[in-house]
Amino acid sequence: MVTPAAEREAVVHLRKTYEMSERRACKIIGCSRMTVRYAAIRGDDRDLRERMKAIAHERRRFGYRRLHVLLRREGYVVNHKRLFRLYREEKLAVRRRGGRKRAIGTRSPMMVPVAPNDRWSLDFVSDQLTDGRRFRVLAIVDDCTRECLALVGDTSFSGVRVARELDRLMMERGKPKMVVSDNGSELTSNPILAWQTGAMSHGITSHRASQYRMPAWKASTDASATNS
Repeated sequence: MVTPAAEREAVVHLRKTYEMSERRACKIIGCSRMTVRYAAIRGDDRDLRERMKAIAHERRRFGYRRLHVLLRREGYVVNHKRLFRLYREEKLAVRRRGGRKRAIGTRSPMMVPVAPNDRWSLDFVSDQLTDGRRFRVLAIVDDCTRECLALVGDTSFSGVRVARELDRLMMERGKPKMVVSDNGSELTSNPILAWQTGAMSHGITSHRASQYRMPAWKASTDASATNS
């Protein structure tokens, strides 16, 4: 299959070499004159590229689909196909995991809770039944009062399930100012990103626990799950 660019080059060659008219050269090549005259017009992508690279640096494991959700949240109107083209040109493709490594980068300071519902933390605790089956427990803790707000056990969790449990808990306990989680697959999925977008309109911010705070933060949720 001949590309439009190749057809344009062939028409230019015939016109220069044999002094043909554009109409006759297009007829010989078998292409439209509109194809020959077409000139691509692309907008300035510099601002979009810079913002995409900045978000990709902050969220090291996010692919172009999740970056697309975050960019649209910030007001960028961009087609996912166009974003994928820019994503490839900037060489931002997420590398396959070779080993368990923590991403190294700058971390913004986390808000210190001084009242109930200032900050909730959520994490998963895993264990095994006597028959060998694995199960997980979703633990949600109020970081100010250290109260375990919810313990939800199941054999598997999806982002939709986590979002549903958060909505249920907010109906019972009120809305938190901040929700803190790690980078687990359930907590960075598209349903959770969509939930965060809706939560932002109600003044709820989301934060990823930094690697420097992770041991103490995980110890809080793990201890709550164990003691409850």
